[in-house]
Amino acid sequence: MSTSTPTRRRRGLGRWFADTGWRHVAGIAVLVVAMLPIVFVISSSLNPQGTLTGSNALFSAIGFDSYARMLNDPQAPFLAWFGNTLLISGLTAILTVFLGALAAYAFSRMRFAGRRAGLISIVVVQMFPQLLAVVAIFLLLSALGEWFPAIGLNSRIGLILVYLGGALGVNTYLMYGFFNTIPQSIDEAARIDGASHVRVFFTIVLPLVTPILAVVALLSFITSVNEFVVASVVLIDSDVQTLAVGLTKLVSNPRYADWSAFSAGAVMAAIPVVALFLFLQKYIVGGLTAGAVK
Repeated sequence: MSTSTPTRRRRGLGRWFADTGWRHVAGIAVLVVAMLPIVFVISSSLNPQGTLTGSNALFSAIGFDSYARMLNDPQAPFLAWFGNTLLISGLTAILTVFLGALAAYAFSRMRFAGRRAGLISIVVVQMFPQLLAVVAIFLLLSALGEWFPAIGLNSRIGLILVYLGGALGVNTYLMYGFFNTIPQSIDEAARIDGASHVRVFFTIVLPLVTPILAVVALLSFITSVNEFVVASVVLIDSDVQTLAVGLTKLVSNPRYADWSAFSAGAVMAAIPVVALFLFLQKYIVGGLTAGAVK
């Protein structure tokens, strides 16, 4: 009795393209569209002429003069802006994760009066952009500054508190969905052994929800780095401003705009965001999708 090995027929080019090939083409097209602005900005930052028009021919001129101007120009304290951005964005991300996790744990595990109304309020409030509250934020910080200058206008702590108020709602709801995927039987078993809510939260629940914590920290950090409107209203002095506000001064006057230095600053400002994204990338997909299962 002889057994014959079935021969595997090769798919033709048309069949392969209809099955999976078009996906590769679409992916390459999306990658090109996404990379073109990045390549253009990098080319502009390396252009010694200091204009965007000279960057139409990509990498036609290469030099590091714009980077040297950004680091050495006393009128544009890039290092101070960079440090302020890292401080504000880092503290905002850390506090958002911590406070949001506490609120999400309470909504997910505890039953109290106003719980459902609180969840609905969080969703409804996030429908309105923070831009609508700029005037109210300005007046509130102006009044607070008369009594507590540390959290008033021109204060980095005040800006952090504003960012926390805008980010806690949506991030709490995002973490709430992820917390619901953790079986409550784990909490009940720990409480039977005598563990309190505090111990359950810090020693059992937090290690299990690490993916969503990483995602929230990344999103909060990126949002704080890129935010301009509120930061430009709250921060007045140049030495306390963020990169988004400080770099805009370089191109605010069209007659004397230094686009090359602006592009160099944008490239350097993107380094911590890219580094944090690469460091947390293994948590991103799981953190964004797991909360939508239950």
